[in-house]
Amino acid sequence: MRRLIRVLDGERPRYAMAEGEKGYWLEGSFGGWRRGGQVEGLDEFPLLVPCEPTKIVALGLNYGSHAEEVENPLPEEPITFLKPPSSLLADGGEIILPRLAQRVDYEGELAVVIGRRAKRVWATEAGDYILGLTCANDVTARDLQKMDAQWTRGKGFDTFCPLGPHLALDLDAGDLLLRTSLNGELRQEARTREMIFDVGEILAYISAVMTLEPGDVILTGTPMGVGQLKPGDLVEVEIEGIGTLTNSVISEGSGED
Repeated sequence: MRRLIRVLDGERPRYAMAEGEKGYWLEGSFGGWRRGGQVEGLDEFPLLVPCEPTKIVALGLNYGSHAEEVENPLPEEPITFLKPPSSLLADGGEIILPRLAQRVDYEGELAVVIGRRAKRVWATEAGDYILGLTCANDVTARDLQKMDAQWTRGKGFDTFCPLGPHLALDLDAGDLLLRTSLNGELRQEARTREMIFDVGEILAYISAVMTLEPGDVILTGTPMGVGQLKPGDLVEVEIEGIGTLTNSVISEGSGED
C-alpha cells in the first residue's frame, strides 16, 4: 500500500511517500509532486495532519443506523455542513473539551481527500478526483448543536476534526470496515457500503455547489454508536486498509491550547 504522509522534519512540514519499507520525500505542490530523495525512518518523524485543506465539508445522517439512533428520518439528499480548517488535529494530538460545552461526542468517519480541482463532477468520475482516504473523528459539542439552528458552533471548536494518521492511496472506499473504540472498548462498527450516499454521489452533490481544491476534505458521516468524551479518554478510529487515528482527551485549560 502506498501512503502519503505529512511530517515535521525539524521545524519544516514536509510530505513524503511510503511504499512498503521504503520512503522518499515529495517536492512541489500538493497533488503535483515530484519525487525527491529517499528518507530513512519515516515513521519516526512527528506526524502532522496529512493535508492542508481550504475547507472541510462534512455529511450528517449518512448511515441509517445513526439517523435512527438520533431519531431523525433518513435524508432524501446529502445533509452537508462545514468544519473550519482550524479544527484539524493530527494523530496523537489532544482533543480539547471546551468550557462552553457540557457534552462532547466522538463520531468516527471515513474521510476523502481531493487530489485535483473538482467542479460539477459526475458521480461515476469521482475516482479521478480523489487522492486518498484517511480516518476522521467529527467531534461534536452535542448540547450546542441541539441549541443552534445550524451546526457551525457545535462542530467547529479547535481540535474538533482529528484526521490521519496518513492518506491511503489506491484504496476503494466502497466497502471498508470502520470501528471506533473508546478506552479500548468497541463503540462503533459498520462498513462503508452501509452509507446512504456513496462517495461518488457525495462528491457530485458537493461539487455542484462549490469548487473543491486539492487537499480539501470530505467527511462521509458516522454510523450508530456515538458517545460522550470525558477528560482522560483515549478514542481510536480504525478503518480497514488505512490504519488507526488515535487521540487523547483533555479539558480546556488543563494543557496547552
